Amino acid sequence: MSDPLLLVVEDDRNLAKLVGFNLEKAGYKCLFSENGEDAFDQLSRRSFDLVLLDVMLPGIDGFEVCRKIRQHQIYKDIPIIMLTAKGEEIDKILGFELGIDDYVVKPFSPRELTLRIRAVLKRDRRQGGVFREALKAGGLEVDIARHSVTLDGQELVLTLMEFKLLVALLKRKGQAQSREMLLSDVWDVDRSINTRTIDTHITRLREKLGETGRQIKTVRGLGYKFDEEGDDIHAV
Repeated sequence: MSDPLLLVVEDDRNLAKLVGFNLEKAGYKCLFSENGEDAFDQLSRRSFDLVLLDVMLPGIDGFEVCRKIRQHQIYKDIPIIMLTAKGEEIDKILGFELGIDDYVVKPFSPRELTLRIRAVLKRDRRQGGVFREALKAGGLEVDIARHSVTLDGQELVLTLMEFKLLVALLKRKGQAQSREMLLSDVWDVDRSINTRTIDTHITRLREKLGETGRQIKTVRGLGYKFDEEGDDIHAV
């Protein structure tokens, strides 16, 4: 198996060089871009396993670069880790709403970055195989391998966080899940984001699911559960 290829989008050349040095020591190959325009040029010419994306870039910022990647038919499933000095909660929330997979705040240790990259690549949603897991609840169907959600035959557009929350709720359908448990399912690691952030995304998920969203029940003082109502759940 070849070494994973990462695209490092960072306009600070010294930092990019340091990041590249440490990642190559850890077994990764890296290519570099200093702005969003060049990043898309690189994406059009190579197949990357992950993008490390700085927020403060010349021209279009990292949030807009992320938005464009997630809207692109070919690049939309590439894992993205934001690498930035902006550590405010609102910036983290915006990043996750746009579909990033993780968020590393500068200054950071090379080991922390390497571990986060490894964790994201392990759960890379693009990995397929002969086993295709599908979750169903009435007219709602979630294809995990293809990262797609349909409701009564119509495809829904969910953010990455909404998708992961829906998968977590369906996998333990009928079971009450705490906000902490859901947060762990979404990000896999402990982080400083307030668990009440889950409430905002649950509200938006319910809205997108329409009547089916009513099956996501609030468990007072704990969190949420997806009501069974006689629906099925299976893997094929």
